Amino acid sequence: MLAEEKDGSSRQGIQSIEVGVPLLRVLADHGGPMMLRDLAGVAGMPAAKAHRYLVSFMRTGLVTQDPLSGRYDLGHFALDLGLASLARLDAVRVATPVLDALGEEIGETVALAVWGNMGPTIVRWVDSKRPVTVNLRTGAVMPLLHSAIGLCFVAFFDSPVLQRQIEEELLINARGGDTRAPVTRAQLDTLVTEAREHGMSRVVGSLIPGINAFSAPVFNHDGKMALAITGLGHAGLLPPNWNGPLPKAILAAARGISRQLGWHVPAARTTKTPSASR
Repeated sequence: MLAEEKDGSSRQGIQSIEVGVPLLRVLADHGGPMMLRDLAGVAGMPAAKAHRYLVSFMRTGLVTQDPLSGRYDLGHFALDLGLASLARLDAVRVATPVLDALGEEIGETVALAVWGNMGPTIVRWVDSKRPVTVNLRTGAVMPLLHSAIGLCFVAFFDSPVLQRQIEEELLINARGGDTRAPVTRAQLDTLVTEAREHGMSRVVGSLIPGINAFSAPVFNHDGKMALAITGLGHAGLLPPNWNGPLPKAILAAARGISRQLGWHVPAARTTKTPSASR
C-alpha cells in the first residue's frame, strides 16, 4: 500500500500540494485577481516559488492568468469544484453536529430554525441537562416579534413574505395590546438595530416569562440567511448580557457554520443587514 493511502496518525501526504494550496486560499479570500508579488506576499512564500506552483495550477485549471494584466485568479476547475461542493451541502446537516456541540459547551437548551411556509420553524431541538419548561419542540412556528428566533429573521432575513408577516403581527399586537412585543415600526426598528449591532437577536422573558434567549443568523455562500441558531435558559442562569459567554458561543457557532456553507465576512461589515422596514 502506498504511504499516501495509509490510515491513522502516521498517514502521509504530498507535501508540495500542502505547500501550494495556501495560494488558492489567498485567491479565494481576496475576491479578485492578484499580481504575483501580492499573491506570494500574502501566502508567505517567495515570488519565484509561488510562480512555479501557479504554473502547475494553471495546467490543471485551478488558476487562470489574464494575458494583459498578468493577474492570477481562480480557474474554471476551481469553480467546478466549488459548485459541486455547494450542491452537496445541506445547511441543517452541516449545522446539526455544531448545534450538539454548542449545547454541550454552554449547558443550555439549543435550537435550530429555518424559514418555512408559515414562518420561522424549529427543525432541531436539543434539551440541556436542566431543560427549560416550554411548549416548544421541533416543528413549532415562532412568532416574529417577541421570540429571539423570530427577531433574528426580522433583522437578517430578506423576503417579501417576511415583510407581510411583520405587518400582520404588528397589527395583531396593536389590537390585542400585547405588551410583550412591539406594536409600531419604530419600536421594532429599535430591536432590529440592536440585533444588527450585535450580530444576533435577544429576548428577555418576552416569549416565556423567566426565559431568556439569544439567536444568531447562519448565512450561505450567497450571503443569505439560511438558519437561526439559538440558545435559551432560565433568566437566573442565562443573564441578558450581550457580552456573556453564552451569546459569544452562539455567535461563534453560527459563524462557523456559515463558513462551512461558503460564506465570507464582507470586508466593510461583519453581518448582512437588509432593511427591516423595507
